[in-house]
Amino acid sequence: MLVLDFINVGNGDATLIREMEGGEQRFAMLVDCGHDSLVRDDHPGKLDPRSRRIYAGDFLKKQGVAHLDKVLLTHFHRDHIGGLGRVLEAVPVGEVLATYIPPAFTAPLEPDGDNGLPGAGRNALRCLDIYARALRENPGRAGALTALPGDRTERLQLTDCLAMDILFGEKVLYRRQREIYDRAFQGERDGYALLRWAKCMNISSLRQRLYYRGREIVLGGDFYAHMWETVSATPCDILKIPHHASLSSTTRKLLKMLRPRTIVVSVAAGRPDERPHPYIISLMREFTADVRFTDAVDIPGLVAPEFHESVHIEIE
Repeated sequence: MLVLDFINVGNGDATLIREMEGGEQRFAMLVDCGHDSLVRDDHPGKLDPRSRRIYAGDFLKKQGVAHLDKVLLTHFHRDHIGGLGRVLEAVPVGEVLATYIPPAFTAPLEPDGDNGLPGAGRNALRCLDIYARALRENPGRAGALTALPGDRTERLQLTDCLAMDILFGEKVLYRRQREIYDRAFQGERDGYALLRWAKCMNISSLRQRLYYRGREIVLGGDFYAHMWETVSATPCDILKIPHHASLSSTTRKLLKMLRPRTIVVSVAAGRPDERPHPYIISLMREFTADVRFTDAVDIPGLVAPEFHESVHIEIE
């Protein structure tokens, strides 16, 4: 049985994928790790006392997950990599896969020091620093660190019954990312380069397609819809909608190509930036009535809040 948990990390993404047999875990993988905070400081208001938001690391412990075979990081925004430190503290990991692995023995990048960087460039450096710190402060918790080159689709045969394709954006993005990040660790603070890269991070996000006993699951990362309205967008059973159902997350054309039976939206309730966007919610429901939200989204007339720690799906 394949068990999917789209964890309610609030703002961010974290998806736990497990193959179970007789109640025992045969394989476990985490795609992204959520934010390092359950409440963002730029989101007004207090957390609803009924909220069941949870850090990915704490969710793993509550579920009795003692080991992760793999952790895949789709890209390096804080709401996807911020929880990596807690995950590594919670459980050992066989392999971490990402499009960039920091050099060993890196010093802190000090993104908030007197570096003259523009806000977006400073944020890109801060995200990189959080990622590197999680690895640095948890030595030995990941058995292997694997850099994905990004120049071809990667096929992983995870178990006898479970396979995954990892799909990339334009390959030039990952070369550029390595150049900028390597220079940052060498002490360079190129504000213009970091600013430009900050605008490219979502289109460098990885996507995944899982295959399990004739069923297909697509995890869209934060990849904008117009970037993958191509032959790779073939029908699936379950779709994790990209980029928290923002206005750029999907289109009628893309949904017509994917034709999902179930759509999951990983998003924090009460976001002030129309994520999820009401138009996108209506658009998703043109294709399926089964649209689920990780957090207790409350939009009168569109979505009634449901309080849970994850969107839990089992596939026999």
